[in-house]
Amino acid sequence: MVLEIFKSILMGIVQGVTEWLPISSTGHMLLLDQFLHITVSPIAQRNQDFFDVYKVVIQLGSILAVLVLYFQRLNPFSAKKSAAEKKETLFLWLKVLIASIPAGIAGILFDEQIDGVLATPYVISAALIFYGFLFIIAEGREREPRINDLSRLDGRTVFGIGVWQMLALVPGTSRSGATKLGGLLLGCSRLVAVEFSFFMAIPAMFGGSAIRLLKFAVENGEKYGGQYPALFSGVEWAVLLAGFVVAFVVSIGVIRFLLNFIKKHDFKAFGYYRIALGLLVLAYFGIIAR
Repeated sequence: MVLEIFKSILMGIVQGVTEWLPISSTGHMLLLDQFLHITVSPIAQRNQDFFDVYKVVIQLGSILAVLVLYFQRLNPFSAKKSAAEKKETLFLWLKVLIASIPAGIAGILFDEQIDGVLATPYVISAALIFYGFLFIIAEGREREPRINDLSRLDGRTVFGIGVWQMLALVPGTSRSGATKLGGLLLGCSRLVAVEFSFFMAIPAMFGGSAIRLLKFAVENGEKYGGQYPALFSGVEWAVLLAGFVVAFVVSIGVIRFLLNFIKKHDFKAFGYYRIALGLLVLAYFGIIAR
């Protein structure tokens, strides 16, 4: 158990860092799993099923970090807010929900097909490289953002960002990266693109986690012939909790870092990093892993 918890701590660190930077948590977790494969059962399929759920559940730690850091801003019922401020907060949530529609529909309809067909190292590496170049191109334009405040986001823009989030269902794209890139291309400042991406993650990741957990619970008893009558074993709960807590703590620091970083820098560095990581994934699974 101690070794598996240590692996989970390392994965929680990677999750906390890569969830909010536009560099694809999927690509990093895929590579890390090759070297630190979490083993919670003597049944190989159980380990794979658990890891598929684990990757989604520890994301909730990252989401909790957003809720903690932005609680006052996201709380429409705060006694510290005026009536106008409460109304503005409710409008912000409405924008988040509108932006969540495309990915929500596509995720419900095609989640299983996407996982089964596109979750390959080659698709992930291609997505990493392609969107890396898009970041470099987007930041290479000379532009003046037309939206410098979240209150100025209109319905067409938030729905457009939602379409970009839908594209992130392709593994390796990065939900965080797609929404930030979409925001930039649709005229948002870096700060607006980053913060709106944070807020969009709340329904997206809560919804994704709920669907995966429900699916896991339904299949749990059938697949393993009653060997696992509970949703998770004690070891699995310990591993999940370790990853969740670490992802939360690391996410707090990374979110603060990113907000300070974009005040002086653009996203080109992340574009170059994505290209390098995509080539590494391609080389590892195309040459080394063989």
